[in-house]
Amino acid sequence: MLRIGIIGTGGIADAHINGYLAFGEECEIVALADVVPGKAAQKAEAFGLTAAAAYDDPLAMIADAGLDLVSVATPPSTHAALSIAALDAGVHVLVEKPMAPSLEECDAMIAAQERSGKMLSVVAQNRFRDDLAALKAVVDSGLLGSISHVRVDSAWWRGLPYYDLWWRGTWEKEGGGSTLNHAIHHIDLLLWLLGRPSEITAMLANAQHHNAEVEDLSVAVFRYDRGLAQLTSSVVHHGEEQEIVIQGEYARVSQPWQVVAERSRPDGFPARERDDDLAARIEQVVADLAPLRHHGHAGQIGDLLDAIRTGRTAIADGHDGRNAVEIVTAIYEAGFERKVVTLPLPEEDPYRRAGHLVASAPHFFEKQRSVAEAVRA
Repeated sequence: MLRIGIIGTGGIADAHINGYLAFGEECEIVALADVVPGKAAQKAEAFGLTAAAAYDDPLAMIADAGLDLVSVATPPSTHAALSIAALDAGVHVLVEKPMAPSLEECDAMIAAQERSGKMLSVVAQNRFRDDLAALKAVVDSGLLGSISHVRVDSAWWRGLPYYDLWWRGTWEKEGGGSTLNHAIHHIDLLLWLLGRPSEITAMLANAQHHNAEVEDLSVAVFRYDRGLAQLTSSVVHHGEEQEIVIQGEYARVSQPWQVVAERSRPDGFPARERDDDLAARIEQVVADLAPLRHHGHAGQIGDLLDAIRTGRTAIADGHDGRNAVEIVTAIYEAGFERKVVTLPLPEEDPYRRAGHLVASAPHFFEKQRSVAEAVRA
């Protein structure tokens, strides 16, 4: 029975708690920690975790609670220090996205994982969705042919009070805006589906949130071999209509799910009848997939527990988390410097270093209000 601790007891901690509770035969939540006095105890009580110890000092929990695995569900600026402390104490780590605000911190976390021999997994819960597993299976099948264009809409909407929370809306504490903290999910998916692009360019803006230093909107273009991908990272899109559209040589697939396969007339224009045979073969790839037993955080937690038990590499490990942060870093560098950025980022690139982005980032606006807790209806 693995002993589980959770650091950070804000809203996202609920997904971790429910995820571990789904595997009660394999693990037990024995401790929670939060730097706000009494907050960890309140969360334990809310979930009926009567046997769990509550700590106001996360490092004390790591030292004293006899943990096997800890979830780090705190603001991004704290991820590296807490994860490294846990790994160096011999504790496996599941850290929320983004892995850390800088590549330098990501590399330090991976170094801690390697010297400890423990596992480091970065939350990428959208990999554990049936519809996105279907996209992955179709891309991997080769039925689409070469990829021409991918459009990813990481479209969210947040009102002004969202950035009142003390750590949000600042480059120092949040590490960035919609690109880092919302589109990180879709960036991970893009890397999962297609791998690392060779070049990135981008533009950033703060279109609607005059109480935040950071961007609330960015548009980036990626180069993949002969094709291109575009990513919109937003918290200004009413309706929050998420979409991934993959245009291949022979067919298009998308999430929400749709398959289209054109046939060519002799003059190159699309024929009246589409390629229903190819569309049917693509649909069969999806039909043959076994449904996932657990989804979202529970799916990733189940995978990590199995990886710990069997010794295999977990899905979405530290290198995957780092790769997503590298894309975000390249988007920020391209947007701030108004240039095309080549990947991988070289060792001498100053944007890899902790603190450089904070020092270089534009303040679209200044943070006007700071509250300790988000107000929920």
